[in-house]
Amino acid sequence: MNSLIIRRNLAESIKRLKLSQRTLCTDAAAKVSSSNGAQPGNGRVEQPNFSNKSNPYDIAIVGGGMVGMALACSLAKMPLTKQLKVAIIDSNPAVSNGLSIKKEDPPDPRVSTVTPATISLFKDIGAWKYVEQNRHAYFDQMQVWDYTGLGYTRYDARDVHKDSLGCVVENKVLHSSLLSSMQNTDFQKTIYPSRLSTMTLQPRNLSMGVGSTSSGLNEQGNLAKLDLIDGNSLYAKLVVGADGSKSRVRELAGFKTTGWSYSQNAIICTVEHSVENRCAWQRFLPAGPIALLPIGDNFSNIVWTMKPKEATDRKLKAEDEFVKDVNYALDYGFGPHPNSSTSGGGGIFSWFKTNTNLSANDCFKVPPKVLKLASERMVFPLSLMHANNYASKHVVLIGDAAHTVHPLAGQGVNLGFGDAFALSRIISEGIAVGADIAEVSLLKKYEAERKSANVTMMAILDGFQKAYSVDFGPLNVLRAAAFNGAQYFPPLKRSIISYASGDQRLPIFS
Repeated sequence: MNSLIIRRNLAESIKRLKLSQRTLCTDAAAKVSSSNGAQPGNGRVEQPNFSNKSNPYDIAIVGGGMVGMALACSLAKMPLTKQLKVAIIDSNPAVSNGLSIKKEDPPDPRVSTVTPATISLFKDIGAWKYVEQNRHAYFDQMQVWDYTGLGYTRYDARDVHKDSLGCVVENKVLHSSLLSSMQNTDFQKTIYPSRLSTMTLQPRNLSMGVGSTSSGLNEQGNLAKLDLIDGNSLYAKLVVGADGSKSRVRELAGFKTTGWSYSQNAIICTVEHSVENRCAWQRFLPAGPIALLPIGDNFSNIVWTMKPKEATDRKLKAEDEFVKDVNYALDYGFGPHPNSSTSGGGGIFSWFKTNTNLSANDCFKVPPKVLKLASERMVFPLSLMHANNYASKHVVLIGDAAHTVHPLAGQGVNLGFGDAFALSRIISEGIAVGADIAEVSLLKKYEAERKSANVTMMAILDGFQKAYSVDFGPLNVLRAAAFNGAQYFPPLKRSIISYASGDQRLPIFS
């Protein structure tokens, strides 16, 4: 009798459980159906569909800034990767809704100096034409000099048969150009307007099914589960950390880093002149370099490195006092102008100049005077950071998530763009041979290529920073000798220009 009652109760429990499951599945399907948007392409973005293990993304890009979007655009343009299913996770509304840029607005103080190599990559993915529709400034000359007045160097694009040494572009313009380029594709992108909370590897125990968009990728192995702060979750074969120097992906994946603070802050702002500036200027001062970069029209961008307290004080100064400080730092302050003459004589380094006649373009020039501020002043702490590894199974780092550098040569974002385009190319090469895009052996090819280039540039920039952080007589003379060597020894000058322009070779005699 008791056993009959138990069997009857068990049957009723199973019936109630099945009914509950059916109701739950129906509700969930209704929610997903109501949340799904239009298919991507022609400027529209697919809405999150809360993917499960049976239908994961090929790639999840955490961070939709300039470097993350460069990766997405590159994947969207290559034949073997444009069919991948990609999720982009970023809470910035500009990633989902785009940016509204008005030409009459003053330039934003956050700018990047992009090299000819980066410009070429942007042209390859069709993004540079959007940059050229907005404010930007090519420069074909650059002058670098020392506050002691002992040495200077002027670089000219013609020395290496280039049209320009680089182009200064507002970050929002670069970002918008990448978004615009990607909108003109049928790339399967899903944007999650949220931030990453946790990340775990989950066993893959469900098949993809016949209708999957897997592009022939290896279906074995684990998936990464990404939990977002808004409560949603998704699965991906490969997670790309493009989420900046405080990368959550790097933290959750357990990548160790090496680095240090420079005990320096940088003030950035936009300033205005009475004439258009067409040259990039950089002067090394006792507390750090100051750079004046053309940004178009009569505007320039200031990047001024100094001690943290000085930066705080100068940020709070009255505008006219700050402008006086800028002109003092760029012209007559801290020391005399370097000596130059078309005859090449005079000075303690005249032995560099024998048999060398300087053209008018090679002589030292004074930067254009700053008249007023055209933006707010922003202050950022400076540091060096490098991830000991860029890749592990299912996870890879690009951009500031993998490395941050001193801004004295404006190379940081170019290194990040180099990462993005290299990773997309290596993923394409992996697909071509049937490799799993999440396999360590494939991702380590990317790491080997980019770590070499990044560490070399980081070492050069860190060396410059340390060499110019000490005011000591004999060292000042050695620094000036280096400037004069670059100015009066053409092979060295050409090599420096080529390397700074993005050529992947060391700045040695060639």
